[in-house]
Amino acid sequence: MSASSGPRRHLISGLGALLGTLGFLIVIAHFSAGPFEPKPTIGQTIGETAADIRNSAVRALKGQPAPKPEPAGWDTDRILQTVGPILGASAIILGLLSFVLREDRKLAAMSVSLGAMTIGFQLFTWTVIIIAGVILLGYILMNLTQILGEWNG
Repeated sequence: MSASSGPRRHLISGLGALLGTLGFLIVIAHFSAGPFEPKPTIGQTIGETAADIRNSAVRALKGQPAPKPEPAGWDTDRILQTVGPILGASAIILGLLSFVLREDRKLAAMSVSLGAMTIGFQLFTWTVIIIAGVILLGYILMNLTQILGEWNG
Protein backbone atom coordinates (compact mmCIF):
# COMPACT_ATOMS: atom_id res chain seq x y z
CA MET A 1 0.00 0.00 0.00
CA SER A 2 1.40 3.37 -0.99
CA ALA A 3 1.29 6.46 1.17
CA SER A 4 -0.90 8.31 -1.33
CA SER A 5 -3.77 5.80 -1.07
CA GLY A 6 -4.14 6.19 2.71
CA PRO A 7 -6.46 9.22 2.93
CA ARG A 8 -8.57 7.97 0.02
CA ARG A 9 -9.41 4.73 1.86
CA HIS A 10 -11.88 6.60 4.05
CA LEU A 11 -13.09 9.35 1.73
CA ILE A 12 -16.36 7.86 0.43
CA SER A 13 -17.36 6.05 3.63
CA GLY A 14 -16.42 9.11 5.71
CA LEU A 15 -18.55 11.34 3.51
CA GLY A 16 -21.40 8.83 3.78
CA ALA A 17 -21.10 8.79 7.57
CA LEU A 18 -21.09 12.58 7.63
CA LEU A 19 -24.22 12.79 5.42
CA GLY A 20 -25.95 10.11 7.51
CA THR A 21 -25.15 12.00 10.70
CA LEU A 22 -26.40 15.30 9.26
CA GLY A 23 -29.58 13.65 7.99
CA PHE A 24 -30.23 12.00 11.36
CA LEU A 25 -29.70 15.31 13.18
CA ILE A 26 -32.08 17.09 10.79
CA VAL A 27 -34.78 14.44 11.25
CA ILE A 28 -34.41 14.44 15.05
CA ALA A 29 -34.37 18.26 15.25
CA HIS A 30 -37.43 18.57 13.03
CA PHE A 31 -39.31 15.94 15.02
CA SER A 32 -38.46 17.38 18.43
CA ALA A 33 -38.51 21.12 17.67
CA GLY A 34 -40.81 21.33 14.64
CA PRO A 35 -43.03 22.24 12.96
CA PHE A 36 -41.39 25.57 12.31
CA GLU A 37 -44.04 27.15 10.07
CA PRO A 38 -47.31 28.33 11.67
CA LYS A 39 -50.20 26.00 10.91
CA PRO A 40 -53.90 26.96 10.70
CA THR A 41 -56.15 25.82 13.50
CA ILE A 42 -58.44 22.83 13.09
CA GLY A 43 -61.45 25.13 12.94
CA GLN A 44 -59.92 27.15 10.11
CA THR A 45 -59.05 23.97 8.22
CA ILE A 46 -62.55 22.52 8.62
CA GLY A 47 -64.14 25.84 7.63
CA GLU A 48 -61.99 26.12 4.50
CA THR A 49 -62.76 22.51 3.58
CA ALA A 50 -66.49 23.08 3.99
CA ALA A 51 -66.30 26.23 1.85
CA ASP A 52 -64.36 24.34 -0.84
CA ILE A 53 -66.97 21.56 -0.87
CA ARG A 54 -69.78 24.10 -1.20
CA ASN A 55 -68.01 26.00 -4.00
CA SER A 56 -67.25 22.75 -5.82
CA ALA A 57 -70.89 21.65 -5.61
CA VAL A 58 -72.10 25.03 -6.94
CA ARG A 59 -69.63 24.85 -9.84
CA ALA A 60 -70.71 21.29 -10.66
CA LEU A 61 -74.40 22.27 -10.66
CA LYS A 62 -73.71 25.24 -12.94
CA GLY A 63 -71.56 23.10 -15.24
CA GLN A 64 -68.46 25.23 -14.73
CA PRO A 65 -65.01 23.62 -14.92
CA ALA A 66 -63.04 23.06 -11.75
CA PRO A 67 -60.12 25.45 -11.20
CA LYS A 68 -56.61 24.11 -11.63
CA PRO A 69 -55.10 22.98 -8.32
CA GLU A 70 -52.46 25.24 -6.86
CA PRO A 71 -49.06 23.63 -6.35
CA ALA A 72 -47.98 23.19 -2.76
CA GLY A 73 -45.33 25.66 -1.68
CA TRP A 74 -41.99 24.77 -0.18
CA ASP A 75 -41.85 25.86 3.45
CA THR A 76 -39.23 25.08 6.07
CA ASP A 77 -41.03 21.97 7.31
CA ARG A 78 -41.42 20.44 3.87
CA ILE A 79 -37.77 21.13 3.05
CA LEU A 80 -36.59 19.47 6.27
CA GLN A 81 -38.90 16.49 5.75
CA THR A 82 -37.36 16.02 2.31
CA VAL A 83 -33.70 16.77 3.01
CA GLY A 84 -33.34 14.35 5.94
CA PRO A 85 -34.25 11.16 4.03
CA ILE A 86 -32.29 12.33 0.97
CA LEU A 87 -29.18 12.63 3.13
CA GLY A 88 -29.95 9.22 4.64
CA ALA A 89 -30.32 7.61 1.22
CA SER A 90 -27.10 9.29 0.08
CA ALA A 91 -25.31 7.87 3.12
CA ILE A 92 -26.58 4.38 2.28
CA ILE A 93 -25.46 4.69 -1.33
CA LEU A 94 -22.02 6.01 -0.36
CA GLY A 95 -21.65 3.29 2.27
CA LEU A 96 -22.47 0.57 -0.26
CA LEU A 97 -20.10 2.16 -2.77
CA SER A 98 -17.34 2.17 -0.17
CA PHE A 99 -17.98 -1.56 0.45
CA VAL A 100 -17.56 -2.18 -3.28
CA LEU A 101 -14.37 -0.10 -3.41
CA ARG A 102 -13.04 -2.00 -0.36
CA GLU A 103 -12.70 0.98 1.94
CA ASP A 104 -12.71 0.60 5.70
CA ARG A 105 -15.56 -1.83 6.47
CA LYS A 106 -16.44 -0.37 9.87
CA LEU A 107 -16.81 3.16 8.55
CA ALA A 108 -18.80 1.90 5.56
CA ALA A 109 -21.11 -0.06 7.88
CA MET A 110 -21.52 3.04 10.03
CA SER A 111 -22.45 5.06 6.94
CA VAL A 112 -25.11 2.53 5.89
CA SER A 113 -26.40 2.26 9.48
CA LEU A 114 -26.71 6.01 9.95
CA GLY A 115 -28.54 6.35 6.63
CA ALA A 116 -30.92 3.53 7.51
CA MET A 117 -31.54 5.00 10.97
CA THR A 118 -32.31 8.38 9.42
CA ILE A 119 -34.94 6.96 7.08
CA GLY A 120 -36.23 4.46 9.64
CA PHE A 121 -36.66 7.05 12.38
CA GLN A 122 -38.73 9.30 10.16
CA LEU A 123 -40.89 6.41 8.94
CA PHE A 124 -41.34 5.14 12.50
CA THR A 125 -42.36 8.51 13.93
CA TRP A 126 -44.86 9.19 11.12
CA THR A 127 -46.33 5.70 11.54
CA VAL A 128 -46.76 6.23 15.28
CA ILE A 129 -48.35 9.65 14.71
CA ILE A 130 -50.79 8.25 12.13
CA ILE A 131 -51.77 5.33 14.38
CA ALA A 132 -52.31 7.68 17.31
CA GLY A 133 -54.45 9.96 15.11
CA VAL A 134 -56.59 7.05 13.93
CA ILE A 135 -57.09 5.87 17.51
CA LEU A 136 -58.03 9.41 18.60
CA LEU A 137 -60.43 9.81 15.67
CA GLY A 138 -62.05 6.46 16.47
CA TYR A 139 -62.46 7.49 20.11
CA ILE A 140 -64.05 10.79 19.09
CA LEU A 141 -66.46 9.04 16.71
CA MET A 142 -67.42 6.46 19.34
CA ASN A 143 -68.22 9.20 21.85
CA LEU A 144 -69.78 11.70 19.46
CA THR A 145 -73.17 11.63 21.16
CA GLN A 146 -71.60 12.35 24.55
CA ILE A 147 -69.50 15.16 23.07
CA LEU A 148 -72.37 16.87 21.23
CA GLY A 149 -75.19 15.82 23.52
CA GLU A 150 -78.44 14.12 22.59
CA TRP A 151 -80.08 15.42 19.43
CA ASN A 152 -83.78 14.93 18.78
CA GLY A 153 -84.27 16.19 15.29
